[in-house]
Formats: sequence, structure tokens, C-alpha cells
Amino acid sequence: MTTYPINIDLEPEIAAFFDAATNTISYIVKDPKSKACAVIDSVMDIDYAAGRITYDNADRIIAHIRQHDLTLEWIIETHVHADHLSAAAYIQDTLGGKIGIGANIAIVQDTFGKVFNEGTEFQRDGSQFGRLFTDGDSYEIGEMQGFAIHTPGHTPACMTHVIGNAAFVGDTLFMPDGGSARADFPGGDAGTLYDSIQKVLSLPDDMRLFMCHDYGPDGREIQWETTVRAEKEKNIHVGQGKTKADFVRFRTERDATLGMPKLIIPALQVNMRAGTVPMDKDGRLMLKVPVNSL
Repeated sequence: MTTYPINIDLEPEIAAFFDAATNTISYIVKDPKSKACAVIDSVMDIDYAAGRITYDNADRIIAHIRQHDLTLEWIIETHVHADHLSAAAYIQDTLGGKIGIGANIAIVQDTFGKVFNEGTEFQRDGSQFGRLFTDGDSYEIGEMQGFAIHTPGHTPACMTHVIGNAAFVGDTLFMPDGGSARADFPGGDAGTLYDSIQKVLSLPDDMRLFMCHDYGPDGREIQWETTVRAEKEKNIHVGQGKTKADFVRFRTERDATLGMPKLIIPALQVNMRAGTVPMDKDGRLMLKVPVNSL
């Protein structure tokens, strides 16, 4: 069993950026003792119908980093998102930093490399990223240590990143009244997701949890921060000791009713390339639309 270097007494400085178009929350995580920071789960804007990409969300993050004279050391993806495009490459080109993702990105690339008929020129080994995290891997943000917990189930490459008393859970969990993410994408599995959620809930009760998405259930205001204690007590899908069998049954039945995310086709093509938009043979930015493949 992996032993994780938890430091609940360290409190990183966190700035959150909400994208209403995709209900995504991106974060800047700053070392309280230096100017070093990391960006987690950035968003690149797309008008899919118009075929136009812009960078308003990423530019807000870049402006914050510049305004506070920060040094960007890491650009972290909790997983290959299916509901928004990553701005990792754009931010890296502007500010530097190393892009990191879970090592099982190779599984995702192999699966969707076939779906999008990417050919042999598309590398399926994660080499588009600067660091491939495995369970328990640690890294430094200035004087502050972060580490990764492998939390698959939503996708094979999902990682929860713990930095001091803050854990960034990606799509493994939602706010207590939101429950959990779907587990029916290729490589996903409801039982595996349940086990991953238990990993997160085994962190200290006072650990702050930061969501990648929030949809404001029942019309409440958007929220993105909770605690392990609150999730254990109140999460509608796994709280109060709900069993794995109950979760798998519920999650499987619910997922069967869900449609595909509206941006899944462009998102997967961009995000499995670390936020880089693919080009055609003439050097034009170009996305494919496979038919009857997902």
C-alpha cells in the first residue's frame, strides 16, 4: 500500500477561475513561502459551431500570474477531460512550466488514437507531456511539495493531486450534493471509481477538496471547495457508508441515461496532445469528427 507524504499543516494559496461555458474550475496554487505556483485544469475556449478557438480563460490565469509576479513551475491536468479543452500548451508557450498528467495517458491515447484514426505519427506513449505521474509520485512547487494519487474509474489516467492541506480531485468527486462523475467512458469503471473515491475519503477529515466541475444542483450558487469530512457525511452517492454494490448499481443505471458531453470530440483530440490542436498535412489547425465511433 502506498504511503503518501501528507502535510495537513501546509496551506497553499489558491485562486479559482470558473468557466461558465463548461462549468469547469481552474486553479492557481501558490507556495506561501515563494513566488512559485502551479496551474491545475486550465480551459481553452472554443466556439465549436464556428470552428474558432480563443483564450479568454487562459488569459485571465496568465494575467493573475503576471500581476502577482509569480513563477509558473507546473501545469497539471488531473485527467484527459472530455468536456473542455485544455489551455496547457498555450499557457506553457506564454509562461513556461512543465505539463504533467497521469502515466495512464498512454492507455487513453491508444484508445482514442484508434477512434480518431491518428496514424503512426501520433505518439501513444505520453511523450507530449513533460511528466507522467504514477501513484505516490511527488514534485516541488517552490518549497512546497505536492504528490499524486492514482484515482481511476472516471478515466484510466485520473489523478488526485494533494498539495499541503488541499487536494484537487478532478472528476473523481463532485460537491456533496453533486455526488460523483460518470464511469462509462472507454476505460472507465464504476467499481474502480468507488475504490478511488475511498482513497480520497481516507485523507484527513480536514483536507480541503477542490472540484474540477460544479453544476449548481437545484439552482444553488456555484461552489468548488469542500472537505473530506463533508463528503463522507453528505455526499449523495458515497456518503454515510454507502456500499460499493449500491454505488455500482446506481452509477451504472444513471450513466446509461446520460448523453455524451457536447465538446467530447474536440476535447479528446486536443487534451490527449497536452492542449495542442492537431494540424492537417498543410499545417492548418484541424479537428476530426468520427462517425458512429464513440
